[in-house]
Amino acid sequence: MNLRQLRYFVVLAEELSFTRAAERLNISQPPLSQQIAQLEEELGVKLFERSSRRVTLTEPGRVFLNDTRTTLERIKRATIRVRALEQGLAGRIEIGLSSSHFLGPLPRLIFKYSRTHPDVQVTLNEMRPADQLDAVLERRVDLCISRAPVDDRLLCSLPLWHDPTVVALPLGHRLTSREKLRIADLRKERFVLLRREGSPFAKRIFECCAEAGFMPDVAQTVEEIPAQLYLVAAGLGLAIVPQSACARIAGVASCPLADTSVDADVYGVMRRDNEKKALRAFLKEAQQLTGDE
Repeated sequence: MNLRQLRYFVVLAEELSFTRAAERLNISQPPLSQQIAQLEEELGVKLFERSSRRVTLTEPGRVFLNDTRTTLERIKRATIRVRALEQGLAGRIEIGLSSSHFLGPLPRLIFKYSRTHPDVQVTLNEMRPADQLDAVLERRVDLCISRAPVDDRLLCSLPLWHDPTVVALPLGHRLTSREKLRIADLRKERFVLLRREGSPFAKRIFECCAEAGFMPDVAQTVEEIPAQLYLVAAGLGLAIVPQSACARIAGVASCPLADTSVDADVYGVMRRDNEKKALRAFLKEAQQLTGDE
């Protein structure tokens, strides 16, 4: 039994005429008759009553027609689904990220992507940057949104959007009048920092301070950038953060950081062997969205 025989059977059952059915199928009558005979032989059931004047369905034929239509409809839906998966128009994407990325262009990206790819489910998993790479390697997430690119045997990175680094300051701080600041200018300031063990970005800030000849005077350490900014707004100290994160927090002023050695640009990190077409479409949408700005 094959799909062609099932389709031939349904058309003949609807037309109840070998002539009309053959015309509808764009074949001659002998191949149609042969396929129907083979189907009946395999089933061991007579599906049609044939006479010189007409063709009628038998009782088993009517039951088989209902089931065959259901089967063909399911196959049609399955075909549509797999083609959509192949084209990146359906599926599921698991993304690992930290909460600071909700303050940048990511929410608009998710909204736009959901409009253009309504059959792709995007699930966001908040986790520490240090845990995101493990999640990608273990295939618990397909992609992590990171400020630290990784390119090795298993992982690769794709730049998503530029995010300049700024110094976040409490309103009224004496340094808010400066047009630009360097790391060395912050030598005597108190810092609200991310925990180094959980953030490559935080490690780089410590390294830059050391290169400038001092270790930061740490007022407080936290897990996430939004927590840094709320503590800055409260006057506990200053913080070096991505510009996108600083823009929406009340009580915080920002000053561009002149040192280019502290990079806050955002990358998508994924396994090299991840072949999900929906993921590729998502990354392309991310680059297009931020490239248009």
